[in-house]
Amino acid sequence: MTPQTDDSPRGLAFAVSAYVLWGFMPLYLSTLAHVTPAEIITHRILWSIPVAAVVLIATGRTADLGRALRSPRTLGMAGVTALLVAANWGIYVWAVTTGRALDAALGYYINPLFSIALGALLLGERLATLQRVAVGLAAVAVAVLTIASGQVPVAALAMTLTWGAYAYFKKRLPIGPNQGFLLEVLLLAPFALAALLWFEGTGRGHLWTGEAWLLLGLGPVTAIPLILYGNGAKLLRLSTIAILQYIAPTMILITAVFWFGEDFDTPRRIAFGLIWLALGLYSASLWRGRGAFTAP
Repeated sequence: MTPQTDDSPRGLAFAVSAYVLWGFMPLYLSTLAHVTPAEIITHRILWSIPVAAVVLIATGRTADLGRALRSPRTLGMAGVTALLVAANWGIYVWAVTTGRALDAALGYYINPLFSIALGALLLGERLATLQRVAVGLAAVAVAVLTIASGQVPVAALAMTLTWGAYAYFKKRLPIGPNQGFLLEVLLLAPFALAALLWFEGTGRGHLWTGEAWLLLGLGPVTAIPLILYGNGAKLLRLSTIAILQYIAPTMILITAVFWFGEDFDTPRRIAFGLIWLALGLYSASLWRGRGAFTAP
């Protein structure tokens, strides 16, 4: 597959829509703060299936899914990506519903820097000087938070690791983004269905309460941004996608501080300041090398 050499307005609309929807997600999840993260993830998986299936049927790509289901190699790779995305969802939901939305924002800010470090370690990619400095600043930011709080920012780092690994393996999944997402949630569905039956059977579930419509809404809230992103990424340059991904954590940060009232104390200001500087240097390195993403 040849790299995208120009930015499509349609792709830009898809990607920006996805990141804005992700930015608003903490507000939606906050309405379910009394529901356990495990139950929320259960509903995210189950109610994503009909949304993803409708998209696949509408685009006429169901045959691709059938071939994937008959390929042990594809199923194995999709199983890995499914577990990683489920873990990322779980950490994110836990962070937002327990007053740690700032950790979620930090995790997503660090993610592009982690991705370039991962590329250097696993793929032997050479880092530009600005990129090496950016990765170093991110490490300093994590150290600042660790020293100030006396503990490693586990939620932020776990989100970074799971999403970075998901993106790494997702790129190697030999199937399109819409088909891949449906395959992932289908593989997770038996576990989610078993969990749903357990929650409802023990009286701990909320499906038959006033929150039912919010739980059902987790399907489109989960599936639509991922589908928009997957289709937008195919129509945009890598450098454009890399810069657009700052939209969601910025919105999450603003929501955490000004809506949820989380404490943006001095250590966090220093850490986020270092991360923003690192991202500025990272963006500058991408812009400097922008010719690599344009047609000759």
